[in-house]
Amino acid sequence: MKSFKEYKKQALRDPGLKKAYDDLEPEYRLASSLIEARLNKNLTQEELAKKAGVTQNTITRLESGVNNPTFATVNRVANALGKELKLVSS
Repeated sequence: MKSFKEYKKQALRDPGLKKAYDDLEPEYRLASSLIEARLNKNLTQEELAKKAGVTQNTITRLESGVNNPTFATVNRVANALGKELKLVSS
């Protein structure tokens, strides 16, 4: 049986799959950053939701990285975490 790491390496050799994987990277980077910031503040999803004036389900969806949130929603959550949204060149 292959490990996930081995499977992923082999699967990403497919150009179509690799492109789809790479296209999702910004969403997962945002989700990871939100999770890290929330945990650093020792907040539960519910506590963060109350601070940001959104539902706990909204926080769950943001942290899953699979939805397309509005700028306003992400900005509200970032502000509740004491963070500022910035565009940076890579």
